[in-house]
Amino acid sequence: MVSIVGWGHTAFGKHPDKSLEELIRLVGTEALTHAAIDPADVDGIWIGHFNAGMVADGFPSSLALAIDPALRFCPATRVENACASGSAAVFAARNAIEAGQAKIALVIGVEKMTHLPTAEVAAALGHASYQPEESGFTFPQVFARFAQAYNQQYGDQTGVLAKIAAKNHQNAMANPLAQLHKPLTVEFCATVSDRNPIVAAPLKVTDCSLVSDGAAAIVLVSDDIAQSMARSVRFRAAAQVSDYLPMSQRDLTAFEGPREAIRRAKLQAGVSNVDLHVAEVHDCFTIAELMIYEAMELAPRGRGEQAIKDGVVYKGGALPVNLSGGLKAKGHPVGATGVSMHVMVARQVLGEADDMQVPDASVGMVFNMGGSGVANYCSILEAERLA
Repeated sequence: MVSIVGWGHTAFGKHPDKSLEELIRLVGTEALTHAAIDPADVDGIWIGHFNAGMVADGFPSSLALAIDPALRFCPATRVENACASGSAAVFAARNAIEAGQAKIALVIGVEKMTHLPTAEVAAALGHASYQPEESGFTFPQVFARFAQAYNQQYGDQTGVLAKIAAKNHQNAMANPLAQLHKPLTVEFCATVSDRNPIVAAPLKVTDCSLVSDGAAAIVLVSDDIAQSMARSVRFRAAAQVSDYLPMSQRDLTAFEGPREAIRRAKLQAGVSNVDLHVAEVHDCFTIAELMIYEAMELAPRGRGEQAIKDGVVYKGGALPVNLSGGLKAKGHPVGATGVSMHVMVARQVLGEADDMQVPDASVGMVFNMGGSGVANYCSILEAERLA
């Protein structure tokens, strides 16, 4: 058994005054302090970092040693799996503990993006697509293809996507770490305008996640160490599923990889949706969140809108989704996203999410994906408190 016992998290947004190394050091120090773990006791460090040429620090794993002199010679590894790099680092560290190769692991997710022009960021992120067929596509264009296919099969989803965007912007108002604290109306999000132009039809600016800097960290420990702590968050399940990289080999009206990862995690945990109290999912674009509702089986295939219409995914609903603001409004520093999701759900199930808190939450889900539903990671997290 592996548990989260501490975390650190910068605000997401623009950090022109902080280098990649400084972001790593900030959240690593915060996480170890929060967990009350002596750096000398850390057995390994895993860093989730996509980069793809966005910063010069393309070999950042050992930068974490600057957190404390006691970390010198601690093994440190960079992990990359596109936009799921953060969760890939979490899973690698968890696997090491499960295998008995470590008892205490420090996991850090980090990215610097905002110093580049948008076109350069788009080109870098585009490296996570299948180059023989999709070279030159930006990720808004990639997910526009999902939206086009979905609209053709099930009808125009403009109004539903606008509601998802507005929901996540409203949720971010309660998250001081979120990049955008700006509520948007459904009407604004649904309407093409000078302030909300088309990025890749039918997706508008309000359908797209943010270009962000930021970092998040968690401390993972083995069961015997967790049992000595007053509270911890254990992994009730963790499932990884990889799907074909070429979009041409997949059904663009269904997130089959995400569906399978979520199914396996629920099966492993022995839970259904009624047992989950909160979820943080990968809303890189509003169409992705809509299709994840269906992958979660919150609604039948082609009827994801029902989860919105019935209020299921709103705060106060049966299974609130992205109370942090999600990638849409909290921000999406690619390598940090998966780690951030684990922090947000850990806070929820321990009752430490402040104004974002779901009353009496004790079990939550994380779903983080890389590429266009290619690298899929799902965790089920549960609070543990000593009596």
